[in-house]
Amino acid sequence: MKQESVKVVSSNRKAHHEYFIEDTLEAGIVLTGTEIKSIRAGHVSIQESFVAYASGELWIQGMHISAYDPGHGENHEPLRPRKLLMHDSEIIRWSERAQQRGYTIIPLRLYLKHGRAKVEIGLGKGKKLYDKRQSIAQKDARRNVERAIGDHQRGRR
Repeated sequence: MKQESVKVVSSNRKAHHEYFIEDTLEAGIVLTGTEIKSIRAGHVSIQESFVAYASGELWIQGMHISAYDPGHGENHEPLRPRKLLMHDSEIIRWSERAQQRGYTIIPLRLYLKHGRAKVEIGLGKGKKLYDKRQSIAQKDARRNVERAIGDHQRGRR
């Protein structure tokens, strides 16, 4: 059995703070030659990006792929919309779910899988301010418990 080679290039850590992620899906991306070279070099950011439905397709908007230096005049537009590659049934299902009030589709991470760029998208429902505070409090409590267990195991009190 072959082992999958996955290299995470960029992740959207803010997504789990801003949204409750209810479902995830892997999708391919239509890229130009200089874009994939910049991604392989790690010059990409998905922090401010989102996925929009237009003319029967899902498009990733706001993903910044820096210009590839050796590309010269053949470079790409860093913030251009990029088409996601998904099955028609998945496009319909995800676009219908995103139409519901409070839901949006956001990219969670961008990675290279067997040399091809893939994006993991998530269906997110926006968190309210009190939800964010509650998430932070839970994370702090978990960290304190782990620290206390580690201190106890090392013989400290």
